[in-house]
Amino acid sequence: MSLAHSTRVAIVGGGFTGLAAAYELAKQGIAVTVLEAESEIGGLAAAFDVAGEKLDRFYHHWFTNDLEVMRLIDELGLNDRVAINPTNTGVYYANHFFKLSTPWDLLNFTPLAFTDRIRLGLLALRARRVDHWMELEDKTAAEWLKELGGERVYRVMWEPLLKGKFGPVAEEISAVWFWNKLKLRGGSRGKGGEERLAYFKGGFVALAEALATRVRELGGRIETGAPVSAIRPEGALWQIDTANGTITADHVIATTALPLVAGMVKDWAPADYIAKLERIHYLANVCLVLELDRSLSNTYWLNVNDPSFPFVGVIEHTNFERPETYGGRHIVYLSKYLPHTDALYQMSADEVLEFALPYLQKMFPKLDRSWIQRHHVWKARWSQPVVEKRYSTLIPPVAGPQPGFHLCSMAQIYPEDRGTNYAVREGRKLGRELAEKLG
Repeated sequence: MSLAHSTRVAIVGGGFTGLAAAYELAKQGIAVTVLEAESEIGGLAAAFDVAGEKLDRFYHHWFTNDLEVMRLIDELGLNDRVAINPTNTGVYYANHFFKLSTPWDLLNFTPLAFTDRIRLGLLALRARRVDHWMELEDKTAAEWLKELGGERVYRVMWEPLLKGKFGPVAEEISAVWFWNKLKLRGGSRGKGGEERLAYFKGGFVALAEALATRVRELGGRIETGAPVSAIRPEGALWQIDTANGTITADHVIATTALPLVAGMVKDWAPADYIAKLERIHYLANVCLVLELDRSLSNTYWLNVNDPSFPFVGVIEHTNFERPETYGGRHIVYLSKYLPHTDALYQMSADEVLEFALPYLQKMFPKLDRSWIQRHHVWKARWSQPVVEKRYSTLIPPVAGPQPGFHLCSMAQIYPEDRGTNYAVREGRKLGRELAEKLG
């Protein structure tokens, strides 16, 4: 079926950014079409089925201070779908498990000397008091963390996490990126200092689907299975070429990864603009999801501070959302950020399981292969922008090189890091501004 038609605004990408922008435009009665390459909306929030329930392909939660997405949920009348729970956070270090959910846990973190535990606690407090993140732009995370907590704290606590997350580019990561992570986690706590996180019943894709339904109710159009090959100006209008026909629009908003956008506009955009889109590097992600017949541990989020372990964390989702939701299955995520050229990224689901299992059994010796009822592997090529020093100078502007072309991607979220809360914020902001411009 041909998708060829005319609209006021065409949006490339059906993740939270594109859907949020479409929502603001449709609310004002402006004709809008969202074009999503995949067969389902949601982008990195896509899901799969476990025992009749949708489960996120890549683990997700919100912090309680993620206010933008909470406002959207409130507008959609879906507050009853949000569960806020205290969570158990831990660290695996030197073949031992340590709880790290409360200030008291920190004081009992024996891999560090008592004075270093105090330094670690003070580091988090000092980081949250940074008012002007611009002061951190010229420092790497490694440099800044050593300044705040000392060499031993860095080596035990932060270096393994940085290397686990960013691998070969860990030393390039900006202090601003790490500061924001400390600030977010520190601000999502209960009265007793325990970390509290939020989850959307039915998975994050359920929120994306509810938002898409509202867009359609308001007259917007959402097309899946519609990859865009080119975006090109035609006089005062824009032509968006898809596999199923060409859409004509007054304005276009591109929300996908910047190198993909570069490929769409390469035939007309200036060379320096293309270079800016291609300058920001991305890591890919491989996420192994296990359906177990029993629990691995009572920890929700286990940071792995062991350089020999190939995954950055072990996330037991059913220590957050009840296993009964998934037919009694216990859901465990193993996540790995890596260059897309890495051998692990090329492996099949069975090969990834074979690779991961010995490491997991070393950590959990009782784990038997028979516990694994099913396994899944999900991959995302454009998962994490590499936030370097002076990242603010690398970000391309929202306004493109020709009037009517707009850019709104996760690589432009700064000083915060990517995430649904900020995708919603930036999408709605651009949608409102464009709606006002279009009258």
